[in-house]
Amino acid sequence: MGNAWMALRGAFGLHIADEALTGFLPMYNDAVRELRARWPLLPIPTFRYDVWLIGLIAAWVCLATLSRVALRNPVAMVIPGFVFGGIMTGNGFVHIVGSFKLRRPAPGAYSAPLLIICGVWLLVRSIAQA
Repeated sequence: MGNAWMALRGAFGLHIADEALTGFLPMYNDAVRELRARWPLLPIPTFRYDVWLIGLIAAWVCLATLSRVALRNPVAMVIPGFVFGGIMTGNGFVHIVGSFKLRRPAPGAYSAPLLIICGVWLLVRSIAQA
């Protein structure tokens, strides 16, 4: 499980860079504003670039601190493995589906296949460890 955790953590780091370099945040904030115009009570936040990037980096650092546990005590990481693997697999699919809808690569789409592959690997390893 530890290798799958580390691979997905690396893929997530690449995904953060992909989103930051391809203009994900402006597209996300515009979509949130449109949704709020339709449904004003929808609790989805918009972000400033610095807050968004620092938050993603902080999440990556937290995941990095769990890498030692994933390598040494994989049983303790079954539930976090399901959560991390599930979220990242879903995130990858959202970027790919968004690309089809936009008829061009959506911001973050270049790293999305790697997120899916590593996310599924972690999910499979979590199931095997459970």
